[in-house]
Amino acid sequence: MADDREEIERTIRELVAVDAERATTLAIKEYGPELLGFLTAMTRDRGRADEAFSDLCERIWKSLPAFRWEASLRTWAYQLARHALHRVRRDPRARVDRNLPLSIVTSIAAVPRTETAPFQRSEVKSEIRAMIEALDPEDYEIMILRLDRGMAWKDIADAIAEEGTPAATLDQRAATCRKRYERIKAQLKVSAADRGLLGD
Repeated sequence: MADDREEIERTIRELVAVDAERATTLAIKEYGPELLGFLTAMTRDRGRADEAFSDLCERIWKSLPAFRWEASLRTWAYQLARHALHRVRRDPRARVDRNLPLSIVTSIAAVPRTETAPFQRSEVKSEIRAMIEALDPEDYEIMILRLDRGMAWKDIADAIAEEGTPAATLDQRAATCRKRYERIKAQLKVSAADRGLLGD
């Protein structure tokens, strides 16, 4: 999977220099479903997720040619997704005028409207999922990126960093994310045990 992702990113990087529109279309096609799933998981509201996703696609289209490739394209796209989500949360009624090329609009429309793969249906797993969803939004975000998206700690640290955060602090931020994740897991385990969800 990682090798496939590296190949996709290499293709997009080469393509953006000669045809930014095609590169953007490919980026949205490759990462759109998982980014939409992330936004849906974070908002738990399909309308807001769709609005944030539209904003995200516009940002990718406008920003990809200037992307410096200091992080992976996937990590950068998650940063943009978080920023789009913050904009929608700040003013959900705001609609940005979108003047996207037809090919980009078509690729956005073609993104399968599926969400993060659901847990197998069972009462226990549903209760554990509800406990995770009740976490502080930042803790929930870390859990989604690690558990559902399988992102590496440095990628998570990069994805959730505020704009202008020095790259030199990446290792420290990654360690902080990992410790926070372990703390969240321990709290969830205690809560699950208190509710009798872990069995014997």
